[in-house]
Amino acid sequence: MEIAGNVFVVSGAASGLGAATVRMIAAQGGRIVAADLDEGALDALARELHATLGEGAAAGLRLQRCDVTDADDCRAAIAAAGTLGPLRGLVNCAGILAGQRTIGRDGAHDLALFARVVGVNLVGTFNLLRLAAEAMAALDPVADGERGVIVNTASVAAFDGQIGQAAYAASKGGVAAMTLPIARDLARNGIRCVALAPGLFETPMLAAMAPEARAALGAQAPFPPRLGRPEEFARLVREVLGNVMLNGEVIRLDGALRMPPR
Repeated sequence: MEIAGNVFVVSGAASGLGAATVRMIAAQGGRIVAADLDEGALDALARELHATLGEGAAAGLRLQRCDVTDADDCRAAIAAAGTLGPLRGLVNCAGILAGQRTIGRDGAHDLALFARVVGVNLVGTFNLLRLAAEAMAALDPVADGERGVIVNTASVAAFDGQIGQAAYAASKGGVAAMTLPIARDLARNGIRCVALAPGLFETPMLAAMAPEARAALGAQAPFPPRLGRPEEFARLVREVLGNVMLNGEVIRLDGALRMPPR
């Protein structure tokens, strides 16, 4: 799928992996609906793109407040994409992280917390995905009969979940597990579905940690022994969008990291 001249929705767009993806798509000449709950951070990203890429990039950017668990918010994001042109891609980066043991000092895992993590990370991903796929399926195909591409964000926690990560690992495991059946569902529509499973990356989830602690985390990766950079995630998104044979796959992006129990 060509990026230039096409429209993409990016959820979780205000920071981290999502913001890096927005920057990459804008630099490649794509038009973007940047969806997130943090409207202040979205505004800051828009100002940055205007300053670095000029008015053209700003003109091809729509900022959309979006709670991915809300069907109406997701429909509004897809509708906003329609004002820019044909929606050819969705990159789902919205997610939350929470840690709690199955049985802790205060008793059993909070059920509402478990449901919220799964609701945002898994149900929210599918909520936006199903509506984007519906819009893409109505388009005329381009090269190879392709109509659109969906890129979801899983995590190495889907495979190497640590102590206290039952909710997070379950949510990301669900994202990984639904990749192949969704790709098979959408094959007749010419829509691809791929999931990326990043390891430890420099994102707001780790921003509160001391630099020494972040460096120690990054050193767990065999090579390179550092945290991943959001632009490296965006670079892989670009490859997925451009390579029509990438479909139904979960791709680890982790420097050969395998997470220990804690």
